[in-house]
Amino acid sequence: MRTPTTRALALALLPVLALSMAGCAKKGGGKDLPYVARDVGTLYSTAKQKLDQHQYKLAAALFDEVERQHPYSVWARRAQLMGAFSYYLNRDYTESISSAQRFLAVHPGNRDAPYAYYLIGLCYYEQISDVQRDQKITQQALDSLGELTRRYPNTKYAADARLKIDLVRDHLAGKEMEIGRFYETRGQWLSATLRFRTVVDQYQMTTHVPEALMRLTESYLALGVPEEAEKAAAVLGANYPGTDWYNHAYKLMQENKGKVQQAQAATKPAS
Repeated sequence: MRTPTTRALALALLPVLALSMAGCAKKGGGKDLPYVARDVGTLYSTAKQKLDQHQYKLAAALFDEVERQHPYSVWARRAQLMGAFSYYLNRDYTESISSAQRFLAVHPGNRDAPYAYYLIGLCYYEQISDVQRDQKITQQALDSLGELTRRYPNTKYAADARLKIDLVRDHLAGKEMEIGRFYETRGQWLSATLRFRTVVDQYQMTTHVPEALMRLTESYLALGVPEEAEKAAAVLGANYPGTDWYNHAYKLMQENKGKVQQAQAATKPAS
């Protein structure tokens, strides 16, 4: 689900301190191989240089090497997060998530922890597939972005995460609609109703609610419960008047007006 601005935003939000440390490193060593033992400054500088040259895979390996060769230095902490960022840019999301989670396990109270949570959320977000596929990754994106907003609600990362959460929820609602429509085509009206009900109850602020209400109207009529269909159509009319979905639901109710009246008469107490 990568958008043109997502990568740029991730780069812009990368903690300035982590990037600026490269300026303090020793120059040279750009041609050294990652596994060659060397001082921490040269190693970090080389990793940053490869990152600037868009050699993300090599940069990530070099940042990992900083952590491996100099695990107790202040550079190791910064390199760990920079390595996670490099893996992200290389679209190696599994390694990026692993690196960010390792950073959080070792440095849970670090000031860069919000960015680590944000990077994990981005990695899941980038892997969201179309609604015709399994949505496990989509749920993981929602969970990780939600954790960020709960832990660090006032950060710049949380602000972007909230926007992405809205998109993720819309995507999950779209999956429910896709399954519901499939059940409709097979005449499995009860199963369809459960899916459309989920959209209305759990994803009220998404773009799929008007269609879900119209589909509920269809499904309830097919199930022989016109009074429920009338309720769904009324909610649709009250909240989304003038839409094509309401116009279609209204037409259906007019066509089944007799059934609605019979149902209402059957529920009246005998005089």
